[in-house]
Amino acid sequence: MYTGKHGRVLGIVLAGGKGERLMPLTRYRAKPAVYFAAKYRIIDFALSNLVNSGIYAVYVLVQFKSQSLIEHIERGWQFGGGAMRGRDFFVTTVPAQMWSGEHWFQGTADAVFQAKHFITRYKADRVCIFAADHIYKMDVDQMLAWHVAQHADVTIAANVVPVEDATQFGCIKTDASGRILEFMEKPKNPPEIPDKPGYSYVSMGNYVFERRILEDSLEEDAAADTSHDFGKDIIPKLVKGGAKVCAYDFSTNVLPHPTAEAELVHQWRTDKPYWRDVGTLNAYWQAHMELIGHESEMSFYNPMWPIRTVSFGDPPSYCYPDSGYDCKINRVMLSEGSRIFGASVSNSVLSRNCLVQAGSVVEESVLGHDVVVGRNCRIKKTIIDGHNIIPDGTVIGEDPEEDAKKYYVDPKSGLVVLGVPPVLYQSGNDDAEEVASWDSLG
Repeated sequence: MYTGKHGRVLGIVLAGGKGERLMPLTRYRAKPAVYFAAKYRIIDFALSNLVNSGIYAVYVLVQFKSQSLIEHIERGWQFGGGAMRGRDFFVTTVPAQMWSGEHWFQGTADAVFQAKHFITRYKADRVCIFAADHIYKMDVDQMLAWHVAQHADVTIAANVVPVEDATQFGCIKTDASGRILEFMEKPKNPPEIPDKPGYSYVSMGNYVFERRILEDSLEEDAAADTSHDFGKDIIPKLVKGGAKVCAYDFSTNVLPHPTAEAELVHQWRTDKPYWRDVGTLNAYWQAHMELIGHESEMSFYNPMWPIRTVSFGDPPSYCYPDSGYDCKINRVMLSEGSRIFGASVSNSVLSRNCLVQAGSVVEESVLGHDVVVGRNCRIKKTIIDGHNIIPDGTVIGEDPEEDAKKYYVDPKSGLVVLGVPPVLYQSGNDDAEEVASWDSLG
């Protein structure tokens, strides 16, 4: 039985969210399964944080449109052969168990309640419950160490943000020691951090629970008429009931980094604790635009804190002049198998096996895997999900009225978004019926 320095620690990743604000990217897949940064999926960040922190037993709670997510975890997140897998080393997906009734997850707390027997069976001392729908890098071991040192019942990861930005989050009021005095959902006047005037703590949706208080809280909440949510119900009740609930200051988290000699070889950028909520199309697009800047706080090149994902046998990326056009590439994140032939691509992200053909111009855009951009196209400020084929001469992102006739245009940001095309079944009477998507089929 594997026991680390903080006892037996179990990871639970909440990955059942619909992600409605990311439609049409979430039309056929759960939000944690949405592709991010050319080769990853959103859930890879939560899982990488846990595994990099020495937490090797992880249950992933899935629900809506989960097939793509399940296949991703099966392909890329399994521990070796039989000798390395078992009750102590695993990443396992768990759908709604329906032990207490035939219903889907009713909230984040109900999702964990339905999986409570897994916590008991693992004989966990403490449980890390982490969100799968944010982009973040965090050494969870440091949060666990702080939790144990404080003798806390519950610890919440708290991001430090300016007071004026805190109103859109769940806010935390603490005393000088970090003990939580009040938990508020999107308050008009967020409380300031005692020693940081002008700043507030906001919840990141990541928790460390002592096992006993977690089990008792879940049992009480399941029997009550609540929304069965950690942030709205469980945490506020524990705070009011006198439990020791503490806020862990995420800004104090320090990621491991190479020695000075290794820095000369890797030329990696400063790797800071990083957290972005990519719950809207504009936030998702802006996060990508940040990544392609060399000054970005997010680095994928720190060998001591890798972001892990499924590896494919794709060929190298490739750029070459074609049809009298030279290649012009600037500030581009380019994944395996992608090719640019005589095209101009700038401030953009290209996922696996994309093809941009001669005479085309792609700017400020995010292309999913297996996207083909034909010849002489102009694409600007557009998100194109996987498997789309853009015909020759197509113009997207220049005329909002014309774009709205053919594509989805986000009313808040003006971004043009093309979702994954459906797979059609041709019936005997020549009527095409939508049956799935390429993504849901793996």
